[in-house]
Amino acid sequence: MKVGMLDVDSHNFPNLALMKLSAWHKACGDTVEMWNRRTKGYDLVYMSKVFDETYSPDLPEPMNAKMIIKGGTGYGLDNKLPSEVEHIMPDYALYGNTDTAYGFLSRGCPRACPFCIVSEKEGRKSIKVADLSEWWNGQPNITLLDPNLTACKERIDLLKQLSDSGATVLFNQGLDVRLIDEEFVRALNTVKVKMIHFAWDLMNQSDDVLKGLYLYKRYGRLGARKTRVYVLTNFNTTMEENLYRIYELVDLGFDPFVMVFDKPNAPPEILNLQRWVNNKRIFHSCKKFEDYGHIKLRRKTQ
Repeated sequence: MKVGMLDVDSHNFPNLALMKLSAWHKACGDTVEMWNRRTKGYDLVYMSKVFDETYSPDLPEPMNAKMIIKGGTGYGLDNKLPSEVEHIMPDYALYGNTDTAYGFLSRGCPRACPFCIVSEKEGRKSIKVADLSEWWNGQPNITLLDPNLTACKERIDLLKQLSDSGATVLFNQGLDVRLIDEEFVRALNTVKVKMIHFAWDLMNQSDDVLKGLYLYKRYGRLGARKTRVYVLTNFNTTMEENLYRIYELVDLGFDPFVMVFDKPNAPPEILNLQRWVNNKRIFHSCKKFEDYGHIKLRRKTQ
């Protein structure tokens, strides 16, 4: 068969499902390529979408395909890859990628946060689903997609696998700072990373988040300034609560990074808060949010 792969998101981030499907079809002797509207006669085209309509508007179905299969969370939570496809080495060549491996070591999350679909999609327990060797074959970089590796009972063994690889690891979904302990942090210290990501999403998490941050500050190898903490806004916190979290993180020496829920409908004040915090050059020169508005006004009048 002649198979086309259509990445509906097109956000410059490789689609893992398409890479696995490509590997499986190639192993079956099929010809696989990224979908091209000028190509005639595809026997099958896969359309994969991770994000919803807010961030990834759907594309028209290709006219040059005999059959079309749609999948991914952008199309619903009830579609999954067959086991023989899920556990295959991804075809990284599909995206021309030679230096980064992408995959999951664990799936699921016990948190059931109201703004997240992971628990509904993957279950409310973090369970090991693969060893690193299933989807890493020597690349110098690893992007780990696990939603909550910290909650997995095999977490120390999985961290050891990442450490033994010698690759630089990006924990793409962050780590749950509320679940870390000294053993976990010391194991994490052996993994080659450039930055660690935690999150302080809701005010009712404050005690557990701060406890974890203090613990990481004590035992963590990178130190607080190379530890980024996501701050969720525009969900159920006030501006005062947003600023409290940001200022508290700065006082502790951590690097806050504002995430905006439902960004297309966020008020201007939230968008200004995000610009102020996430532009580190401005953030480090302007210590208070109330002063940021004066700086913007002065620049416009100059």
